[in-house]
Amino acid sequence: MGRNPEMDAIRMAKTNQRILAGAYRAFAERTIEGNTMNDVAKEAGLGVASVYRYYPTKPDLVLGVSTWAWEKFYKEYVDRVSGKEIENRTVAEDFENYLDSFLYLYREHSDMLRFNQNFNLYMRSGEISADRMNPYTEMIRAQARRFSITYQKGKEDGTLRTDMPEEEMFSATMHLMLAVVTRYAVGLAYMEGTDIEKELNLQKRMLMREFVVEN
Repeated sequence: MGRNPEMDAIRMAKTNQRILAGAYRAFAERTIEGNTMNDVAKEAGLGVASVYRYYPTKPDLVLGVSTWAWEKFYKEYVDRVSGKEIENRTVAEDFENYLDSFLYLYREHSDMLRFNQNFNLYMRSGEISADRMNPYTEMIRAQARRFSITYQKGKEDGTLRTDMPEEEMFSATMHLMLAVVTRYAVGLAYMEGTDIEKELNLQKRMLMREFVVEN
């Protein structure tokens, strides 16, 4: 009997998922620099040759894991909130939902924040050139496009502050929220006994007051 292309494709997809999931666990628990391709193979329960067959270099694997992990998270979050009558939400509710996505990330996927911190450090090492970042940067652009819908709605009805350019508002809010949830995820609270939930909600309310125009 000949090979079954459909079954081969399914097996390949499953193997790729094992590699990505194994690498993600390794990279989230330890630094990316501290893991070799052999370490990833062991985490995935595969031979190292299988890892290299799918990802010829470590930078290829790191980018693949980052894109896979963020796409998986955003799909999960969008599916979670999609049933809440999106078309009927106010701009303030849209903006709050955007901020809440960072809080959800911390509460449900702190491993994702630890991975992302290690990914950023790895990026600074220069192992990945800017021209190879397209899959990852496209994922960021997709989030910016979603934010743009809220911004434009707020501009039309006057309920969102728009004296700050859209790109600047997206960058500022994303970096502020991501920075604070990452600090807590890696255990860098300044004071022992900090009420993390209280501080996260305080930052969210501060950003709501800063950018949402009260009627």
